[in-house]
Amino acid sequence: MVRANGAVSLRELARVVQTSEVTVRRDVRALEAEGLLDRRHGGAVLPGGFTRESGFPQKSHLATAEKTAIADLAASLVDEGEAIVVGAGTTTQELARRLARVPGLTVVTNSLLVAQALAHANRVEVVMTGGTLRGSNYALVGSGAEQSLQGLRVSKAFLSGSGLTAERGLSTSNMLSASVDRALVQAAAEVVVLADHTKLGTDTMFQTVPTDLITRLVTDEPPPHDDRAVTELQALADQGVQIAVAGASGNPGGDQVPAGRRTSLPGPRRSHVPGASPLRSATALPEPTPAERGRVADLRRR
Repeated sequence: MVRANGAVSLRELARVVQTSEVTVRRDVRALEAEGLLDRRHGGAVLPGGFTRESGFPQKSHLATAEKTAIADLAASLVDEGEAIVVGAGTTTQELARRLARVPGLTVVTNSLLVAQALAHANRVEVVMTGGTLRGSNYALVGSGAEQSLQGLRVSKAFLSGSGLTAERGLSTSNMLSASVDRALVQAAAEVVVLADHTKLGTDTMFQTVPTDLITRLVTDEPPPHDDRAVTELQALADQGVQIAVAGASGNPGGDQVPAGRRTSLPGPRRSHVPGASPLRSATALPEPTPAERGRVADLRRR
């Protein structure tokens, strides 16, 4: 079985080589020590995560419950009358379906899937970029898309990608997609990354959003014993990223994190989002004033 993060399960490996899972687990640890593969929860994947990007049909069936929970929680961050940008991806498509209920909203996007999800929302204005259609993910890319975003200013950008690490931030496997995502980031005062736990700790070829520009990460609760994801969340929070964790059951107020797995995630920008599982204990900081947001926007334009 191939998991949502591209890993092959240990059970499947044991079946193929006709041996026990205990033996496979021991061999996988030895191969990881030699740098020949990376272990994932219950499986293994080729090292580094620099793999070819999956197309929309494959992505749409991966981690569906997690994406639903993330989209529910992310939608709660959007207020009536806001102007936002939403990037391409299956998770952002799920978000768009929920944004259709937010009155007075203006959504700028390069994604045909996002635009389609909002097409019949009569109280939401949809603005599409120009550009060349990239069929694998139904997104507009290229110089036309980037030029149409010049001079644009919105309150928030919602983006997803192929991988997220504290060291490099958000990344993707396609150069054209990465370039447009960077233009979307430049248009926003705040950047919200939507990434399920399978993308945490995965690094792909092209950086889209460095960690210091990510305001908030909306993710799902990592499964038990997924130390890699928890460690990455800790590292992201240490660099000032606000962490909002949704329940993987599709309910943003999902199960609480077991006490034995709670981790303190310090960070100057930490806050608690209603409906998020308390992965760490922290006091919510006040939202920045319009003047402070203006200064941040001025710094980014420089």
